[in-house]
Amino acid sequence: MANSHENVKAFGWAARDTSGVLSPFNFSRRVTGEKDVQFKVMYCGICHSDLHQIKNEWSNSIYPMVPGHEVVGVVTEIGSKVENFKVGDKVGVGCLVGSCRKCENCDNDLENYCRDQIMTYNGVYSDGTTTYGGYSDIMVTDEHYVVHWPENLPMDAAPLLCAGITTYSPLKYFGLDKPGMHIGVVGLGGLGHMAVKFAKAFGTKVTVISTSLSKKDEAIDRLGADSFLVSRDPDQMQAAAGSLDGIIDTVSAIHPLLPLIDLLKTHGKLVMVGAPEKPLELPVFPMLLGRKLVAGSAIGGIKETQEMVDFAAKHNITPDVEVVPMDYVNTALERLLKSDVKYRFVLDIGNTLNKN
Repeated sequence: MANSHENVKAFGWAARDTSGVLSPFNFSRRVTGEKDVQFKVMYCGICHSDLHQIKNEWSNSIYPMVPGHEVVGVVTEIGSKVENFKVGDKVGVGCLVGSCRKCENCDNDLENYCRDQIMTYNGVYSDGTTTYGGYSDIMVTDEHYVVHWPENLPMDAAPLLCAGITTYSPLKYFGLDKPGMHIGVVGLGGLGHMAVKFAKAFGTKVTVISTSLSKKDEAIDRLGADSFLVSRDPDQMQAAAGSLDGIIDTVSAIHPLLPLIDLLKTHGKLVMVGAPEKPLELPVFPMLLGRKLVAGSAIGGIKETQEMVDFAAKHNITPDVEVVPMDYVNTALERLLKSDVKYRFVLDIGNTLNKN
């Protein structure tokens, strides 16, 4: 560890190996540079990708690993050249803390597609040091990758910074945000429930598509979906054929695409935001017969992320969360693996991260 004048002491919870078990961890952050914002972490969401990363299921894990990329806190220090933030501001940091700032994607506010993007944790800064995420007491981040957190938005709505932007961005980009459109949402987890909320706020009609009838009541009564389709019921699927303008598919398990493509109108769009570990079969012929589009989308740039949290604040859109203390994190991860949460865990870092 470097001398104290070269770094800032930090504390969090880290995974040490592929067991994925987290435990208390002392480490250091860089001192606040001239364009950096340092902030005290108040809340951090637990994303399903945290599970994959701590267990090295994507074969790129760097240990020790401090997860967390849905981070909301309060600014405690700013660098001398910071222009957009001041001490005391509420702020958020999502999946990115760096990018090249000079490629075509970065020039167009699409840092999320920069080939040299630096992930908020389990990434590597340009100086070779590892990035540590929001399961920790403080963060130090270049102001470009920090968003203003609206005053009227609860700070425990932190999952907006991943699950929120992941569903908001494709609805906007693919033009599936027009009032009166009919949008399908496949899967009703952390991503799916946000897709329903945003699609409804845009004024569209929403149909939730699920393998099981068990989620019908929560889809319609709790989240405000207009209708519900059981994808394993051929009669229901046949009756709904050609009825949807677009579909946001949030499922990360292997599943057939043909039944979904058949639900689309001519020029309909199926957008994948889930990330199955194995390739899915793509039937081309049904796409030809309606000039249909199958596409993908991942998070959003910083400018769009700011737009999304402002939209969420304006329309009172928040994720459904279960707030838990820091020392509950391993239990939360076990429950997440079993999908035993509606719909996102959020760690109460500010009140429960104890250094003892």
